Amino acid sequence: MSDPVETMVEDREPQLFSAPPMEAQERMVEAMLFASPEPITTREMQTRMPVGADPREALERVRARYEGRGVHVVRVGEGWAMRTAPDLSFLLQKETVESRKLSRAATETLAIIAYHQPVTRAEIEEIRGVAVSRGTIDLLLELDWIRFGRRRMTPGRPVTFVVTQGFLDHFSLESARDLPQLAELRSAGLLDSRRMPGEDEPEDDDDEVSDNGAGQSEMFEE
Repeated sequence: MSDPVETMVEDREPQLFSAPPMEAQERMVEAMLFASPEPITTREMQTRMPVGADPREALERVRARYEGRGVHVVRVGEGWAMRTAPDLSFLLQKETVESRKLSRAATETLAIIAYHQPVTRAEIEEIRGVAVSRGTIDLLLELDWIRFGRRRMTPGRPVTFVVTQGFLDHFSLESARDLPQLAELRSAGLLDSRRMPGEDEPEDDDDEVSDNGAGQSEMFEE
């Protein structure tokens, strides 16, 4: 199957002039990364650049040029963005960070979606052991941390939920596969020994499902 961008480029009429030099293409990519309020994909770059331009090569050159600088070019989901170097984030804390604590219900629901996506409301409730209120889902949707996924091909065709690119961007993740494992969180001291929502119950653990998941809130609290 051909790339839609490549097909679109081939369908254009030939230009009288050759593609701009790579130095100029780098400047174009740099400008788009700097001005875009959201991560931008190479396909989007391709549609804005002259025919014959190679945004992938230009992006790699820009990315290499910014290595070790105060701003890095990083991948976020399927797109690319400029982000402050992690070791300098403390300089911008007061200007960019707003403390907002999620409720335990919202934290557990978000954790279940992140680790089990795509997941339906019924599956979330089965894992948590309690009903999920509409307000909890609405809050996570409003924060743009979850979105609707595909409907399940089961009776009633229930809608599923998945995490968004905004969620990945907020927690500096390239994909949901980069989420830390529960064992890693415990070894780092971020979780206690209590069982998490959806985690298999140990043979010697008699805790109720509704009592689990509190420790994971540390990861998802802003």
